[in-house]
Amino acid sequence: MSVTTTPYSRDYPSGNYSTPSCSYQPALSRYRTNRPRTAGGRPRTGVSTAAGDPVFTAALTESRGVAANIGLCFVSVSTGECILCEIQDSQTYVRTMHKLSVFDPNEILIPMTAMGPQKSKLARIVEENLPGATIIPVARKYFSEQAGMELIEQLAIPEDLPSAKISVNAKFYALSAAAALLQYTSLHNPFVPGSLRIKYQGSDGSMLIDFNSIRNLELIQNLVNPRSTLSLFGILIEFSNLDIFTGALNATVTPMGARLLRANVLQPLTDVSTINARLDAVQELLENEDMFFGVQTALKSFPDLDRLLTSLLATTNQPSLKHSEQRINDIIVLKHCLKAIVPVYQALEIASCNLLVAIRDLCSDGRIQDVQNLIDSIINEDTTYSKGALSLRNQRCYAVKSGVNGLLDVARQTYKETISDTIELSAQYRDEQMLPIHSKFESSRGFYLTLLASEVDGHNLDPNFINVFKKKKTLEFTTLELVKKNAKIRDSLDEVLLMSDNTIEQLTSDIRKEIGALYKTCEGLAMLDMIMSFAHNCTIRNYVRPEFTDTLAIKGGRHPIRETSHTERFIPNDVYMTQTTRFQIITGCNMSGKSTFLRQVALLTIMSQTGSLHVISCISIVNGSLFTRISMDDSIEVNSSTFALEMRETAFILQNVSKGSLVVIDELGRGTSNTDGVAITMAVCEGLVETRAHVLFATHFIILAKILENRSGVVNLHMEVETNDDNNLKMIYKITDGYNEEKHYGVKLLSDLLMEGLGIASIIPLPAVMFERAMEVSRELTKQADAKREDSRTGKIVKRRKMLLNLKELLIQAQSGVMDEQALWYMCHLLWEAQIKALVRESSESLCRRLQGVNQSRRSDASM
Repeated sequence: MSVTTTPYSRDYPSGNYSTPSCSYQPALSRYRTNRPRTAGGRPRTGVSTAAGDPVFTAALTESRGVAANIGLCFVSVSTGECILCEIQDSQTYVRTMHKLSVFDPNEILIPMTAMGPQKSKLARIVEENLPGATIIPVARKYFSEQAGMELIEQLAIPEDLPSAKISVNAKFYALSAAAALLQYTSLHNPFVPGSLRIKYQGSDGSMLIDFNSIRNLELIQNLVNPRSTLSLFGILIEFSNLDIFTGALNATVTPMGARLLRANVLQPLTDVSTINARLDAVQELLENEDMFFGVQTALKSFPDLDRLLTSLLATTNQPSLKHSEQRINDIIVLKHCLKAIVPVYQALEIASCNLLVAIRDLCSDGRIQDVQNLIDSIINEDTTYSKGALSLRNQRCYAVKSGVNGLLDVARQTYKETISDTIELSAQYRDEQMLPIHSKFESSRGFYLTLLASEVDGHNLDPNFINVFKKKKTLEFTTLELVKKNAKIRDSLDEVLLMSDNTIEQLTSDIRKEIGALYKTCEGLAMLDMIMSFAHNCTIRNYVRPEFTDTLAIKGGRHPIRETSHTERFIPNDVYMTQTTRFQIITGCNMSGKSTFLRQVALLTIMSQTGSLHVISCISIVNGSLFTRISMDDSIEVNSSTFALEMRETAFILQNVSKGSLVVIDELGRGTSNTDGVAITMAVCEGLVETRAHVLFATHFIILAKILENRSGVVNLHMEVETNDDNNLKMIYKITDGYNEEKHYGVKLLSDLLMEGLGIASIIPLPAVMFERAMEVSRELTKQADAKREDSRTGKIVKRRKMLLNLKELLIQAQSGVMDEQALWYMCHLLWEAQIKALVRESSESLCRRLQGVNQSRRSDASM
């Protein structure tokens, strides 16, 4: 973490902010668009670059009492957004860190009092979790609630202001953060009054995903290759033709849609009605082929509308030709976008679900047509945005209609005549030299001449041709007369742009009055694009719609990321979790698929709560938070061992877990001795069972599964393997009931790998005799452990209680099902009979073992 001391770290210029309603100063420097790199910085991902992520600056402030009330504000200059948030957090600041991870700011403003002389706990946590961001201490006097509200009233879009004021009313800390951040931002890029989109986002309504889970589950970035598109966000935005190394085309064909998708992957919804509204829209698009392809085609025409509208709102106190060119370009692109909205509306005309109808209504807003009419009254109808340098220059020159400005028409005539003279000059050189000379144009060089080098072999060029150089097989050159023509063209074009500037500025000013409608339409298009990407994934991956109940049941679940990269068929697995099966212990051999199964359940849950379809059949639980403990890393930077890191992350989970949480833990307790690892893991498991959260717990401690198997809410599962006649292991990658009973699998697996020539011997250069000795020791230790097991009376009571609880839940589920009364009574009878037989069988086995023990004791006494 780099703590930067700038002139603004001590104090803002006092003259600029005596009152929040002051006039803004011109930009002092260009806004930084790249995150400052540090040794611990996070590289940008391939998918994030493709999504055109906006650069956010953040400010945060904390209450001074015991309660952790945090105010946050995020501003993006490139998209004209200001997001406020006020969180009642815990002492671990988990919700604050989650919100910061979503926006990933490159600069964070913190009150100077929190940075020294002794750093606050919040400041230390921010430094630790955001190593790539720059901390900027700011005087606390700029964190003012009153100043924040006044700045919001001044800068907010007029039609959004009433709702914004209601949302942030009495949000003292959020308004304080907004005051400091908006004042700081205006030093670099001042906002035009009435141009900023003010939004309030609370911590409620979305799933809480901590930093470690975002990384471990590869939600945004691939762990192996940060530039790969193999992440959850990457596969949700891709077409089926995937290139693992270079990525693929983007199914969210607009940058706005990609940004919205990224935010939803990091903040899945928890409101079932909102999720179902998205699912309804996806399902309707899939059922209507004409609408699907119509919307998909129409969306491809849109550029980054967020950035375009923000660029239109930008002002400068130092007008320049570059500013005039950019303003004309923006108007031309906006003209294209407004025309592209019509096909979207037409494609959605037959839509019936609420979400698609709402988007269609945004596209048909009368104010959109008013803006279109304003542009048509000034801009030529045939003006379109061109990518070629010369075509784009001509479009800018002739953008304004003839007759709007008489002097402008005269200047354009001069420009046209000069261009014609230049083209005639090129033809004259061609005729005089009797060579196939061609003219080309570049924005930096103007017109120049080209000729194939093979055409002049053995001959000298005319000495009038100057600045000759060879570029591959082509000669490029110019003449003094052509240089003069280029200068005259630039002068005439500059005159045209300056004369067009007043007209364009007036048009832009009129458009700003309807900027609220344009922004709302942009948000609707972003949502439609994200919904389309979900629908597109269903067509190429055979996904179906999930349902939401109090049971998590997945049939044929597949890891969405691994399935994409696997060349062979991915083996699906089923999942079933209720309150009586809420803690699932998963055992199995190394490389049998335990970690993949854990991540798979978490990823499918996230996909469900974003509104995406997936797998074959899914009944999902709405989880309010997601925690994982998967990685096994040392951290030299923070001087932490593997054991210290996993204990710290486990403590974090225990402090924040609740009944509505999904917890995924892989291989806890590996960083210390075997005895201590089992003891710590047992304590953690018992604590998690008591929270009633849904937990997937993978371990190699078989004793843990044996001890907890009779605990209410706990079930044992394992990844199935087969052993052939040669005592070799074959991975089946299927989840099965019970704990793993395969013995000595670690030694067997390592032996198999060496036999297959996988190069393990180069990493672990042990001779074969040592593997044989390891197998002998492993068998002896297992035999001794089995001999020490005793028949526990308490264990039998717990097991009977668990069987009765399972019977109760099965009967309740049967009652709430769709079976008729006769079938229901028959099923209840079978369930009851099966449970009674199991109890009788267990009692009989126990009695037989006890009688055998008594007989053996009597025989021993008689022999003595």
